[in-house]
Amino acid sequence: MSESTKRKFDLLPMLGHTKGKRSPVTCALKCDNACSGEVCNTSSNAYFRDIASAAVSRRAALGFGAVGALAVVLGGSLSGNVPGGAGLSAAAKTGFDKAKLKFAPIKPVDYTVDAFTVPDGFAWQPIIRWGDPLFADSPAFELNGQTAAAQARQFGYNNDYTDILPIPDSKDRRAVLFTNHEYTNENIMFPATLAAAEARAIGRAAHGLTVVELERKNKNKPWNYVKGAPLNRRFLTDTTYELTGPAAGTDLVKTIDDPSGRKIKGTLGNCSGGTTPWGTILSGEENFNGYFVAPGTSAGDKRYGLSNKATARKWELDEPRFNTNNAGYANESNRFGWIVEVDPFDPSSTPKKHSAMGRFKHEGANVIVADSGHVVAYMGDDERFDYLYKFVSKGKYMPGDSATARRNNMNLLSEGDLYVAKFTGDSPASEITGNGALPSDGAFDGSGEWLPLVVDGVSAVPGMSVPEVLVYTRLAADKVGPTKMDRCEDVEPNLATGKVYVVCTNNSDRGKPGKEGATEVNPRTLNRDGHIVEITETGDQTSTRFNWTLLMVCGDPAKNSSTYFSGFPADKVSPISCPDNVAFDSAGYMWIATDGAPSSIGYADGLFKVTLEGSERGKVEQFLAVPRDAETCGPIVHDDERTVFVAVQHPGEEGTFDAPHSFFPDYVGAGAAPAAGQVRAPRPSIVQVFRKDG
Repeated sequence: MSESTKRKFDLLPMLGHTKGKRSPVTCALKCDNACSGEVCNTSSNAYFRDIASAAVSRRAALGFGAVGALAVVLGGSLSGNVPGGAGLSAAAKTGFDKAKLKFAPIKPVDYTVDAFTVPDGFAWQPIIRWGDPLFADSPAFELNGQTAAAQARQFGYNNDYTDILPIPDSKDRRAVLFTNHEYTNENIMFPATLAAAEARAIGRAAHGLTVVELERKNKNKPWNYVKGAPLNRRFLTDTTYELTGPAAGTDLVKTIDDPSGRKIKGTLGNCSGGTTPWGTILSGEENFNGYFVAPGTSAGDKRYGLSNKATARKWELDEPRFNTNNAGYANESNRFGWIVEVDPFDPSSTPKKHSAMGRFKHEGANVIVADSGHVVAYMGDDERFDYLYKFVSKGKYMPGDSATARRNNMNLLSEGDLYVAKFTGDSPASEITGNGALPSDGAFDGSGEWLPLVVDGVSAVPGMSVPEVLVYTRLAADKVGPTKMDRCEDVEPNLATGKVYVVCTNNSDRGKPGKEGATEVNPRTLNRDGHIVEITETGDQTSTRFNWTLLMVCGDPAKNSSTYFSGFPADKVSPISCPDNVAFDSAGYMWIATDGAPSSIGYADGLFKVTLEGSERGKVEQFLAVPRDAETCGPIVHDDERTVFVAVQHPGEEGTFDAPHSFFPDYVGAGAAPAAGQVRAPRPSIVQVFRKDG
């Protein structure tokens, strides 16, 4: 057995337990085998209650209360929002019949196919790939000659959240691309001859974030990245981040390396994100627990999945801070699990971690500006049976690009109120059977409230100070009784309507012995395919009350009778499973990227367009499929230019360096293997899809 194969199988407690295309390697390296262990949330809080006497009818639940709400829809597809409603798109007035990006849906692609599949009439090409050189002095990528020093000057691995922001006054010909690098798979990155310590060092250098400039001849031509451009930047594990907000400087976050409790090295496990109205990027630190050895005995360690076992990557052998048992490092893991803010237009700026937004396994954060001018961020905690959160800034958004406005807006996420969501259904509990059958009123819906954790700078959680609430947000939320959800991943507001969409990827533990069963907002036991919740705030976005309905209960209708698509005929949708990230186009259509899907039918992950209003509400159409073992991330839809962008993460995940499963994106012909003597490996990449006719 080769060294790379041995490394692979040493990591796989999920081997034989995953469903469909989900790789046990992904489970090990991305989320530290979370599904093989105990659920982190063992609280007995009073979660979701189905009540027959709920006063909210379905008709009221579907009413739109945030008529004047303003949004920046993230993923680069829409922009502009100032108090008074100017930020709403034309679709808010004209409806959803003005789609600019026309295509014939592709058929589902088998998950073993190593190809990037797009509709007829479209073409694709990568913008940038793992290892591409970023700076004038960066070496070219050499698969068999990798070094940590080279990787620190090259594009990182496993790109997830992505956005493309135009550079002002560039006449649509220059932009900056931001992406984060969630994790690494050393099993397929390196040859067996590479020393273990060097492999660990390269892996650390392949984490973090990247900003890179793009250029094109005109808006009808594809983008190319610019090596050596002045805005290019890598954020590494030794990059300094400023911790802001009430937890900064407290004893909960101080270490021997940072007695101030305000300067943190690096960012880890970055998943999805968002883009702010003032042009900064937000990135969520998610599965940080897998990077630390910890005592594993405290309530905080257990609630965040920290344990006293060797990590998969063994960075603790190189840096003492990754073992919190070491003297002076007890708080090091408390310095991760935050929302990160980056200014992509200032390569000398210090990125921030915002403690006011709470610490948990952040999928991302997506911002909307309320009528009042307060900034509101929606956030999901991506763990089985964990919660949905909302942050409301203390200060107000100031439109414009003046120095005063920018200074004001750059501090909006440092202070504010934090809430967690409680959902109530309007159907009798007896009608929520766990098999996906609709209740008698014809919809899964109800009302909800935002339960306070911190308000006006005061803790709303008995027995916990504000810093304690923010550092141990999961423990604080357990005490106030929110709803346990099926892995809230992306949570995004739609600019065209002001409604908010909560993407619940899956939860195969729901209904198992000793675990919570079906609820109206999570209506399916053994939920392997996921669902999407649509929230309508009852006032503007700062309201503490909301109504909700399920947009869809995912799966393949041909093989799974528990699916639901808002009443749209199930035999006329593209099968979809495990929704992960979403974006919106200028007409208000939702675009869904999937991860690990469909678990029951073995199709490749992809990108799907969904109609949200009118007679075709719930219609799902597949736009593209990604290669073998890969997931689809970071969708961006520039429908006015007939262009779509996705981040392709972990292609060929189940292969080894010696026996690759994928050669994406450097195919020879139609996915052929490399020629004799040619060495190639799968390379995570940012891909653009565009019409062949421009």
